[in-house]
Parts: sequence; structure tokens; C-alpha cells
Amino acid sequence: MRACQALTAIGSAAALAGICCAAPAAADETWGINGTFATSSNGDWAKVNERYQDQPSERETWTISTQCISPTECTGIVHSDAGWTAPVFTTNGLWYVKRTIPNWRFCADGAAIEGFQEYQMYPVNGSDGHYNAASTEYSGQNRVVGPSGSCGRNQPPVIQMPFYMKKR
Repeated sequence: MRACQALTAIGSAAALAGICCAAPAAADETWGINGTFATSSNGDWAKVNERYQDQPSERETWTISTQCISPTECTGIVHSDAGWTAPVFTTNGLWYVKRTIPNWRFCADGAAIEGFQEYQMYPVNGSDGHYNAASTEYSGQNRVVGPSGSCGRNQPPVIQMPFYMKKR
């Protein structure tokens, strides 16, 4: 009986050591967003404080580099040809790029306010726009929010536009 208990204890210790000392899983490069992408934000469908109002459209080229430890845990960096760099990360299947825009808007008195820009996107099929994790096309929104109280208004200025990104 003691021999069986000893063998069981040795077997359990060996299994535990195997779990503790196993090599970490390799990161899968297909989980992230990597490469050069053409992006556009459609100002024809922009909303200013939830009211449709045309805004200038934006077109940029982004170079994105990410590292992932799982399909839902990725971080990286975006370099835009517009001259800015920002972090990119994923949460619950959505990708986010967040940055601060200095001198985003100017008040009537000439005072500059900054905006907090957030791109939110997800991979889609090019033909029907449905979610497709393996796609190299992304759809979402470009949203910029200013500080509440800026320019003498209690309501923060918010501009949001449809966003599209495709790998080159």
C-alpha cells in the first residue's frame, strides 16, 4: 500500500513539474495586425454631437506592428504617414488605436483645445461586411472627443466618422 502511495506521489510531482516547467506557447503571428494599410475616414457620413454634418475626409497610410500572446491579447504600435505614432491593442475582438491630438479645434477667441482620438475597428469580409477574423480589411469608427467646457460650452465636442482600413 505504501509503495502505491509513494508511486502516486512521485507521479503527481512529475506531472506538476511538467506543468510548471513547460515551454511557453509560441505567439501566433496570424493573430495580430502587421503590415502597411490604407485607411480612410468618411467625412460625408460624419456626425458632430450626434448630428450628421459633413467633415473633411481623412486618408492615411499606417504601418502597424503587433505582438500577441493569444487571439484576444495583442499590443503594438501604429506609425501614420500623417506624422503621428500611437499604441494599438485588442479587447474582445475589437482593435483600438488611441491618441491625443494637440490643437484639434480652435474656439472663437482663438484658444486651442486638444482632442482625444479613438479608432475602433474589427476585421470584415470585403464583400458583405460581416466579421471575419482572418480578413485583412477592417471597418469601424474614428471618434474624436474634446474636453467638456471647452469654448464656453458644457457639452464636449464629439466628431465621429465611419472608418475603413485595408492591407496593401
